[in-house]
Amino acid sequence: MTAIEGLWAVIPAGGAGTRLWPLSRAASPKFLRDLTGTGRSLLQGTYDRLAPLVEDRFLVVTGEAHRDAVVDQLPELDASSVLAEPSARDSMAAIGLAAALLERADPDGVMGSFAADHVIADAEGFASCVRTAVEVARDGWLVTLGIEPTFPSSAFGYVHEGEPLVAHSGAREVREFVEKPSVAVAEEYLATGSYRWNAGMFVVRPTVLLDLLAESDPGFAATLREIAADPGLLDERWPALPKIALDHAVAEPAAAAGRVATVRATFGWDDIGDFDSLATLLEGDPDAAGPTVLGDQALVRALASTGLVVPAAGRVVAVIGLDDVVVVDTPDALLVTTRARAQEVKEVVAELRDSQPGLT
Repeated sequence: MTAIEGLWAVIPAGGAGTRLWPLSRAASPKFLRDLTGTGRSLLQGTYDRLAPLVEDRFLVVTGEAHRDAVVDQLPELDASSVLAEPSARDSMAAIGLAAALLERADPDGVMGSFAADHVIADAEGFASCVRTAVEVARDGWLVTLGIEPTFPSSAFGYVHEGEPLVAHSGAREVREFVEKPSVAVAEEYLATGSYRWNAGMFVVRPTVLLDLLAESDPGFAATLREIAADPGLLDERWPALPKIALDHAVAEPAAAAGRVATVRATFGWDDIGDFDSLATLLEGDPDAAGPTVLGDQALVRALASTGLVVPAAGRVVAVIGLDDVVVVDTPDALLVTTRARAQEVKEVVAELRDSQPGLT
């Protein structure tokens, strides 16, 4: 696999993954964890997937609290390639800061923003999709990778495809970005064949991204460029930046103006949003007896049960007569729920933040 000339990989590494509590915590978020049983964290898996495409052209943007852990997990990178946000300001600030730095370092380059906590099964398919996206981005488009939906999900936003781009085979204009719909509406989307999941993966020239931002919020773009010109301003200027996602700040208005393109992606993709999706990702033979186990199989005793068991505390977990159960055992917290109610874990975390913040 050959590298793509002029492509920089930007990896936003943020978020706490509250739906994966107690495995994922504020101090040890999901991107730093091995959730696939490969021996590599999600962050390391993202690096492994991108390195053949960009060689050493990386910028990782993470929180100050996680910078040391990110540097430790990615010894292949120079520590200067890991940027620390003074505080979480959502994806526009994080990715915009990387764009402002790259605009100065490599004005003719292209950046691809790929989250640290995604799982992609087909590395070759991913690389092919990125190559197409880079060629489209060189022509001034903001490009998103549109994931082929495999079921009518209400957990993801959608990209509404428009007409094919004449100059770029495999790419289409984006009509609009759509927020997470109901399952019934998602079913209607899939029936049309013109909607893709929005995975938040963007490929764009840094100057194009910042100029698009400047059209809706010139002060935001100007501040990012000022920080890039003088990094000593970071701590002073950062707290005043708007807290907004790139999708809302740039992608949605740019799509309305006809300046966003999408490349169809057919590779396997998962953002491991909760324990139900983790169980689906990990499960092997559907006819196999017993629950899926993440961790030491010898620690789990199961009779007439299905679901997911994570024996992370190092002690034996016994499950008897339970269907689609989720059991996550850690040294200081135990979660028991069902796959169907896995999304509700975030509500428990919200309560714990007030009563026992040390557990979150």
